[in-house]
Amino acid sequence: MNFSVETTINRPVNEVWAAITDIANSANMISAIIDLTVLKQGDDDLIGFKWSETREMFGKEATETMWITDCEHEQYYCTRAENCGAIYLTTMSVTGVEDQCVLTMTFTGTADSIFIRAMSNIMGFFMKNSMTKMLKQDLQDIKTFVENKQK
Repeated sequence: MNFSVETTINRPVNEVWAAITDIANSANMISAIIDLTVLKQGDDDLIGFKWSETREMFGKEATETMWITDCEHEQYYCTRAENCGAIYLTTMSVTGVEDQCVLTMTFTGTADSIFIRAMSNIMGFFMKNSMTKMLKQDLQDIKTFVENKQK
C-alpha cells in the first residue's frame, strides 16, 4: 500500500516545519492522537527521535512505536514503525514559496510475511480508504493549528 495526501497551508515553510517537527507536542495539534510518549531524543537533525503514539483506529486504541530514520531540515523527515509483520514508512515533506507551502504526507505499508502480505491484498482497498481519510484529517489539523497560531 502506497499513497500520498497533501494540503496547502497559508504560512511559510519554517513555521510549518517547526510545527511538524515538534513531535513531543503533536497531541496538542492532531486530534486523533490520544497519547504520546517520547522514548528517545534524536540528534540535531531529528534522526533517531523515537516515540510511542496512541490513536483510535477502527474503533479501538492502537499504539505504535515510531522513529525518524532520515531528515533534511525544512524539506522532509521519514519515520518507520513495525507491527505484526508489517513495516510502515511515512514521509512528511514541505515545499513552499513565500508565505504559503504544501505539506505532503506519503505513507507506505509493506508486509514482512506471506500471511500479512495475503491479508494486505485482501484488506488493502478498505484500509487504504480509511488510512487516506485519517491522514487527510491529520493534515487538516496541522493546517488549522499552524494557520491559527499567533505570530
